[in-house]
Amino acid sequence: MVKNLVSVIMGIYNCADTLPEAIECILNQTYTNWELIMCDDGSTDDTYNVAKKYMDKYPDKIMLIRNKKNLGLNETLNNCLQESHGEFIARMDGDDLCSPNRFEKEIEMLNQHPEFAIVSSNMVYFDEHGVFGRSYLKEYPQAKDIVKGTPHCHAPCMVRREAYDAVGGYSVDRRLLRAEDYDLWIKMYAKGYRGYNLSETLYSMRDDRNATGRRKFKYRLNEAYVRVRAIKILELKKYNILYAIKPVIVGLMPVSLYNILHRERLKQK
Repeated sequence: MVKNLVSVIMGIYNCADTLPEAIECILNQTYTNWELIMCDDGSTDDTYNVAKKYMDKYPDKIMLIRNKKNLGLNETLNNCLQESHGEFIARMDGDDLCSPNRFEKEIEMLNQHPEFAIVSSNMVYFDEHGVFGRSYLKEYPQAKDIVKGTPHCHAPCMVRREAYDAVGGYSVDRRLLRAEDYDLWIKMYAKGYRGYNLSETLYSMRDDRNATGRRKFKYRLNEAYVRVRAIKILELKKYNILYAIKPVIVGLMPVSLYNILHRERLKQK
């Protein structure tokens, strides 16, 4: 573990067209003590070759590994973690963007506030037509809040390695696909770690304005499963089961109604 080194872990999969912009966001950070570990999760496009060009150009800063087959984000990020050396672990996705001062702001928060193991920020959502929404997270989420929804945006987060080590990284379970970050926070909060959300929007997530493509019912079931885990692991009141049922109800909504609610939730205030 290297003190104050930020290890950026990035699972990449079929993102050849957007990956250069994402990597450039890391290269342009005002905080320069970082390493980037990318793991290609069995891409079928030119993603690996795009990533390799950057590794060849910046061999002292960038590492590239490759899964033999598609394993999913949880195992892919664990593979990145195994190759990382930093005191702090930051996330980034291969199709997103972040502010040049993102690392500077996040590491300043963690260095000045040892009581926090997790720092994240709000995000704006964009597509080819521009920005269409943003997230609104509680500044100081509590363990009791987790069953209502994920307490931190995963992609913009920076976390002390100590917290990752304490929970053994990401859980590998098919029932946690698309909810691996939610489960990670549950495990960390159960160990006594806490986090903080910066009100600034330091991260831009590429998203589907209508979100229908991400609305597979099995992922709604996964979210419900994780919320039940939260109730058990965090020893929350049994009435919180109502929050666990919510993803299933949302998944049964007509697509037109769901899209309306999704747009309202992300609407900029």
